[in-house]
Amino acid sequence: MKQLSIIPVCLLMLLLAGCWDRTEVNDLAIVVGLGLHKMEDEQVELSLQLVNPSSMASGVGGGGGQQGTGELTTVEKEIGKTTFDARSKLQEKLSRNIFSGHNRVVFISEKMAEKGIRKHIDFLSRHPKPRLRSYVFVTKGAPADFFKVMPDLESSSAETARELANLEVGMSVHVKDLVQMTSDESENAALPILEIEEEPPNTQGLRVSGTAVFKDGKMVGQLDDSLTRGILWLRDEINDAAVTVKPEGTEGYISFNIFDSKTKLIPKVENGNWTMTVNINSVDDAVENETKLNLGNPDTINKLEKQLEDRIEKRIRTALEHVQKDMQADILKFGEVFHRHYPDQWAKVKDNWNEETFPEVTVELNSDVKIKRPGRSTSPPTVPDDEVINE
Repeated sequence: MKQLSIIPVCLLMLLLAGCWDRTEVNDLAIVVGLGLHKMEDEQVELSLQLVNPSSMASGVGGGGGQQGTGELTTVEKEIGKTTFDARSKLQEKLSRNIFSGHNRVVFISEKMAEKGIRKHIDFLSRHPKPRLRSYVFVTKGAPADFFKVMPDLESSSAETARELANLEVGMSVHVKDLVQMTSDESENAALPILEIEEEPPNTQGLRVSGTAVFKDGKMVGQLDDSLTRGILWLRDEINDAAVTVKPEGTEGYISFNIFDSKTKLIPKVENGNWTMTVNINSVDDAVENETKLNLGNPDTINKLEKQLEDRIEKRIRTALEHVQKDMQADILKFGEVFHRHYPDQWAKVKDNWNEETFPEVTVELNSDVKIKRPGRSTSPPTVPDDEVINE
């Protein structure tokens, strides 16, 4: 019996010897940002934003800029025939092992986006080290320049970009989302555009500036912030947004906060006609009223709700015109919805979906806006009672 009891003890002792392949933190070059840029000779420039070991050792914290012994991050770059070729060359001149387990973002230059990203996405999805939860952006310029920007509020430009993606001020796309978008049957994708913004005094910051539209793996156009908002409505990706309107017949503006929105796509194929009904339901709060309108008046609220509905539909129609007619790129998930509901009809048109069928899809919009709360004050508190408009 004693001999039998020794067996499980020995097995447990084997589990304790689990540190034979450990890698010390001091031996790692921790990547927080990865950038891809296309060179004139078609080679790939790989840039990495790495945590500065000296700043970690000195316990530097807080915002960007220079503190303590130096900057919080450093930038390294190298050129190669492929992404991994460039990574291998970069490893040859780094004294630490490149570690991508904490990577925040992937920056793809506008130049590379125009030439095509499909083969470069293969490395991000195939190699076991890059994180599939990293956010992807298209940059107006070389990614290395963006990594050199030292933000005021975050520890690095990569962290700033990640926080912007978390706030969903524009498109918010992970590497895994991009891989899925470029591998589906419609082969279209949309990525947020990042640009460097000059900020006084003599500092720089990052801002999301519209959306890059991809077709067959190449960027075919860009949408500004207003058109991007229309696309987000159609994709059911509006989580928190602001809308400002100028009511008819009065001076000033009223701002609303959209805190709940749902979009439902209902496809229909009949007699060769493809129709997509888009039902949008949103709930708004009035957060600022510059007019003399009394927001406690039901008639006033009904008029404002109708104006908000018209505003949303107009923005969506404009965005539809660009992606349906001009770019002919289905980034709206219409193909996915038709495929799910009408697999047989979809099989007949999928090969020419973007060029032939998608531009001819009739879109019927139904927007329903409800103003939930007028705020802490119904009538304008700074307007005399005899000047408040109750109609």
